[in-house]
Amino acid sequence: MHLSSFFCLLSSLSHAIELDFCVGDPSLPRGSEGYACKDSAKVTTDDFVYTGFRGEKTPNNVFGNNVTLAFSDVFPAFNGLGISMARLDFAVGGVIPVHSHRTSEVLLLVKGSIIAGFIDTNNTAYYKRLEVGDVMVFPQAMLHFQINIGKTPATAFVSLNGANPALQLTPTSLFAGNLPADVAQQITLLSHEEVTRMKRIFGTT
Repeated sequence: MHLSSFFCLLSSLSHAIELDFCVGDPSLPRGSEGYACKDSAKVTTDDFVYTGFRGEKTPNNVFGNNVTLAFSDVFPAFNGLGISMARLDFAVGGVIPVHSHRTSEVLLLVKGSIIAGFIDTNNTAYYKRLEVGDVMVFPQAMLHFQINIGKTPATAFVSLNGANPALQLTPTSLFAGNLPADVAQQITLLSHEEVTRMKRIFGTT
């Protein structure tokens, strides 16, 4: 190993263990590396416990799902640790539509039966029916999806290797934002009527 590389490695290791943790302070602006640390004198055990996954979750949108996010903005203990979580609840027939994150994701199915999959940059789809206890990985930035194909509601938990992995749903990106209808029509090859219908579904007309 070159001497310069060795010292770079030592420097990175020493930086990594300089703090035991960095519970984020969401009242301050978030930078490229996350939130500034909360005053350690004010950190309590409660800062390391997230209760947002408790209880029943009722699917509440056009997709028939309810997604409960535990990213660093709602669970600041994840700040700086490079991890986050979410709970996915599906009504019968519910879906998590095609979407992507800045990170990789691992899913654990705890109730029901779903089809889960992702599509790589060669347009090859990798998908499978999952049963309770099954785990599936979705590589970084790949478009992926989940569909409840069972006769009962389904629930899954996911973990992502970033404290703020973001969530970009393809349908809402195209039809729920400020993208003009004529542009959406051109880039999707949908008719004007179809684009108008999609924008109406997502509440932007």
